[in-house]
Amino acid sequence: MADLMERHIAAQRAVAHAVHFANFSGAAEEVPCVSYANRSLGAAREDDTARAAIVNYEPRDDREARLKLTYIAAYLMATRASLNAHERNATLHTVGRTN
Repeated sequence: MADLMERHIAAQRAVAHAVHFANFSGAAEEVPCVSYANRSLGAAREDDTARAAIVNYEPRDDREARLKLTYIAAYLMATRASLNAHERNATLHTVGRTN
C-alpha cells in the first residue's frame, strides 16, 4: 500500500509540475503547445493509473484497510475531487473483505 501511495503522490507532483511549467515558464512562445499537452497528458494518465491502483488494492488486514480509507479521504479533501460510482464500490468492496 505504501508503494502505491508514493506512486500516486509522485504522479500528482508531476501533474502539478506540468501545470506550473506551463504557467510560469516565461513567454508563452517558449512553451510549445504540443510539448505541454504531451507532458500534461502523460502526467494525468499516470495519476489516473496510480489512483485506480489504490482504489482497487485489496488490503491485507484491518490496518491496511484503515490506511487505504484514510489516504483516499485525505486525497479527496485535498483535491476536492470525488469518487465515481465504480471507485466507491471498488473501495468499499475491497475494504470490506478484511473483516
